[in-house]
Amino acid sequence: MKLVVAIIKPFKLDDVREALSEIGVQGMTATEVKGFGRQKGHTELYRGAEYVVDFLPKIKIEVAIPDGRLEDVTDAIRNAANTGAIGDGKIFVLPLEQVIRIRTGETGDQAV
Repeated sequence: MKLVVAIIKPFKLDDVREALSEIGVQGMTATEVKGFGRQKGHTELYRGAEYVVDFLPKIKIEVAIPDGRLEDVTDAIRNAANTGAIGDGKIFVLPLEQVIRIRTGETGDQAV
């Protein structure tokens, strides 16, 4: 099993959720986060004063999947989150040792 973690632009969340639903992914977790990469933030004007915004709002998506679904899931996220502009985000893939469904006690792929 794998844990796919994606950091995307906030306005792309619905597109990514729909893309994952279309390929049969039944669950995901989304968290509002802040960060920066090559974008390095930007400057804004507030009441006539300029200030630097170092951390930009992003969405972190986490999806637990069986190994065989990895390419489908990463492709769906990449295609749905892509705007072609800097700051589109990243996808991280981590090994997932065990999943246990609390309600039934199911483990492994059945718990996902």
